[in-house]
Amino acid sequence: MNIKQITSNEYAAYYANYINAVSDEYSLIEELEISVHRLIKFVQNIPMDKFDYRYAEGKWTIKDILVHLMDAERIFSYRALRFARYDATPLASFDEDAYVDVARANERSIQDLLSELAVVRQATLSMFKSFNEQELMQIGTASGQPMSVRALGFVIIGHQNHHQRVFQERYLNG
Repeated sequence: MNIKQITSNEYAAYYANYINAVSDEYSLIEELEISVHRLIKFVQNIPMDKFDYRYAEGKWTIKDILVHLMDAERIFSYRALRFARYDATPLASFDEDAYVDVARANERSIQDLLSELAVVRQATLSMFKSFNEQELMQIGTASGQPMSVRALGFVIIGHQNHHQRVFQERYLNG
């Protein structure tokens, strides 16, 4: 299954930018495997003095964003699990700013963050590999909007790709 198979009724319009940030070159599983390695390699090449840099007042650091990516991936994966298990309970949204405010990302080493990122993705990947076609097509409600399990997988990838572009454009080229 690749991104071309996703239809707009499987996700809220808000997620279109993330869905559109995923290449159709690979399947969902392949891209979950490849994209995390791409991000880790990219981050390992960032100069050390940039990890605590903020390009504007009130903006997150690269470390903050890495923790945000892990938090979001865990939440999206949890939603995918609930929906794949035919749980019809509507799931609430989350306040990403509030999460980052208390995560203490800047107290951690970059290696610690990247190690955790790899572990989070491995758990996500294992879970998505366990889903069959019917489970991937299941749709639940999150933040008051419909969302399919497979769309959640692609949103995880697209969300990561979005932030990697932000790193390049606002943290490294600024």
